[in-house]
Amino acid sequence: MLKNLDSIDVRGKKVLVRCDFNVPLKDGKITDDTRITEALPTIRELLSKEAAVILISHLGRPGGEVDSRFSLAPVAERLGQVLDTKVDFCGEAAGEMAKRMAAALQPGSVLVLENLRFYPGEKNNDEEFSRALASFADIFVQDAFGTVHRQHASMTGVPGLLESAAGRLLEKEIKYLSMALDPQKPLVVCLGGAKIETKLGLIENMLDRADSILIGGAMAYTLLKETGAEIGNSLYDENEKTTAENILKKVKESNCELILPVDHIVADRIENPEKIEQTSDINIPSSLAGVDIGRKTAKIFEDKILGAKTVVLNGPMGVFEQKKFSEGSKTVFSAVAKATQKGAVTILGGGDTVSAVNTFKFGKKDFSHVSTGGGASLKFLEGGQLPGIEALKERA
Repeated sequence: MLKNLDSIDVRGKKVLVRCDFNVPLKDGKITDDTRITEALPTIRELLSKEAAVILISHLGRPGGEVDSRFSLAPVAERLGQVLDTKVDFCGEAAGEMAKRMAAALQPGSVLVLENLRFYPGEKNNDEEFSRALASFADIFVQDAFGTVHRQHASMTGVPGLLESAAGRLLEKEIKYLSMALDPQKPLVVCLGGAKIETKLGLIENMLDRADSILIGGAMAYTLLKETGAEIGNSLYDENEKTTAENILKKVKESNCELILPVDHIVADRIENPEKIEQTSDINIPSSLAGVDIGRKTAKIFEDKILGAKTVVLNGPMGVFEQKKFSEGSKTVFSAVAKATQKGAVTILGGGDTVSAVNTFKFGKKDFSHVSTGGGASLKFLEGGQLPGIEALKERA
């Protein structure tokens, strides 16, 4: 069992909180603040208990060097707006200025430190860097689920140096993702996206748990080709041929049904297409490429999802970013929202999945849980160990 915020006394103490503020930026402006708003329950609870709250995170991939494009300054500004309180920002995550500002922080106040990945010690899990971060506080709270699959200083180093606990977001992620591993049946897993290899572990771990696995998106074409279907100019990775063969073999040895597209929306090209068609069957003409699941497939997927008690959705069914290629994905996401209303536990994960939720203008209440962690949620559903969570268990 992990310690949580109920298990620690934070009153009057300095609390270092590892958040996941890895938000998308365009021209220095935040385009999606979901990861900031998801951190609010933990931050607000700590403030209500009169803790001095020091927030740390990474943003982007600056490569261990200072890069103003990846500064957390816009995050601190946005956080102050949604918290409706003053949020201080320090232009470093370790050093004299950070030490001074952390020491001066009063109970009920918030300080955001600069991007952890400006320092090589973060990704290298450097002990000295871990000690520098830990020196700022009395207690550590891990709330960055999106990074718990990384063996970084703020994931595994700091928890070994301070009294540590899981934040409310991390607790919520574990609660819902665990429901997929011990589900109410029937369990339907719907997967999309491009690469099979990134979902292989998830598929293997779900074969003994799921009643049905539905596969759309570009990854479906590699599997379809191995069944003998014609896939035209659709995305196909020769390097994933063996992976596809192994999946098809394991499905035959399991009690789980694998459902692949039986028809497609196809086009001559993705950008500025001159020709868009709905195929009559599983085969795609040689001059065209699959860009979305077809209407028959969408109805099959919808029916399976509406008959489920637990649904896991990871990835879109096609090039949903373009409206003309988005209907299949929209049908599937709408079905999952309807299943939620009927009482099913619905769990969504993956960066493109969150993007699709926003594109189709669904709200938080449309699904039981939308995970903030792409790679971390996949690793969890694969049944793998997550270093950031294991470090909390060891500390407890």
